Amino acid sequence: MPRHPSPLARLRAHVMVDGLGAAVLRFDRFKLSRRLAHPRPDDLFGPPLRSSARLKELISRHYLRGRYAPLCAWVTSGAPVEFLVALGFHVHYPENHGAVCGIRRTALPVMERAEDEGFSRDLCSYARTDFGTVLTGQTPVGRLPRPDLLVCCTNICQTVLYWYQWLAWHFQVPLVVIDTPFLYDQARTHDIAYVRRQIEGGINTAERVSGRTLRPLDLERITVSSKEAVRLWSEILATAKHRPAPFTAFDAFIHLAPVVEMRGEDDTVRYYEDLLSELRQRTEQGVAAVKTERHRLLWDNLPIWARVRWLSDLLARGGASLVASTYTNAWGEVHDLIDPKDPVASAARVYLHALLNRSTGHKLRLLQTMTREYAADGVILHSDRSCKPYSLGQVDQRARLPVPAMLLEADHNDPRAFSEEQVTSRVQAFLEMLA
Repeated sequence: MPRHPSPLARLRAHVMVDGLGAAVLRFDRFKLSRRLAHPRPDDLFGPPLRSSARLKELISRHYLRGRYAPLCAWVTSGAPVEFLVALGFHVHYPENHGAVCGIRRTALPVMERAEDEGFSRDLCSYARTDFGTVLTGQTPVGRLPRPDLLVCCTNICQTVLYWYQWLAWHFQVPLVVIDTPFLYDQARTHDIAYVRRQIEGGINTAERVSGRTLRPLDLERITVSSKEAVRLWSEILATAKHRPAPFTAFDAFIHLAPVVEMRGEDDTVRYYEDLLSELRQRTEQGVAAVKTERHRLLWDNLPIWARVRWLSDLLARGGASLVASTYTNAWGEVHDLIDPKDPVASAARVYLHALLNRSTGHKLRLLQTMTREYAADGVILHSDRSCKPYSLGQVDQRARLPVPAMLLEADHNDPRAFSEEQVTSRVQAFLEMLA
């Protein structure tokens, strides 16, 4: 049954989110903006992006709103969310929260708790982070909202199916599963019809949980906003095709958050408009993200969240700028498939064409295309220990790329799979070879 907060609870939520909370976050943004406007001189990197202050405010407000939201849906990163936003659900992404835990270096203790409860270390480290967070309540964002609904889409891996079945058992809430046929080529008519029927079933369940009826105009409006955010994100990434790149994949890993967890919100569109404007200004002024850019590299797979800054420094010291990533590109390449006039059918097409729901041949072609478009001199293939679908085929793909490529063995969220000495020696040797 939907939660119906009392007038007092609604007033408290308004004060904490739109009153006191908003004021504190604006003040924090002001202080950070002041620091970003007067950065210390840096021999490796250009001045920090001014938009970073706004990004921190957006993400903090998103998690603050979740604490007081009357309706919340937990969803996988590849799940359609436009109908959930249109029905008034606050959308929470355990994978994005896992990345926050990785960046804040808080993931390992909760993963170890999950492993103590019997979850294998071979499981996705996002899943283990989420299980541990649910079991302990420990999170760097204060408190996570309890889900009223779970939405799982299998277009990224099969692990999410069992992950969300456990969440449904733990929280005793409905689970919507959207199964996507694997695409060896383009989606066929019956593939789209199959996924569409499941999305329509998900809408029916979400209406029942929320106690509301989805209005077509609301869904169209949210889909328009979602499409625009994805389009802007694609243009933002494309600014790194310029030499020198004003923006790196390390920046993109962080600035990706709004298009993942806040699609359909007007604030996300406005934020990306401002970020794109700032990057175009940098391009015109010749501002380089990496001052010593001599080598341009492409990254494949998820980031190594706990080591994003460390890797950025290591590459920059070798004169390398990481200009693009297949991971961040996946959120921008499908904007042409989104049709606000037919939002359910287009959602079926869009979420069928997720990168991990397509063949290794498709990813090879994508790597080859991105290598040319971004004028990359080399590729780093992150062989991710606990994300096997993304790492599948990398050894064969490596031999078919038009530029040199190296395999870097690690894990996106488990620091125990990272060897600083080994990575340092291998990256330095790779950059020397490029030179």
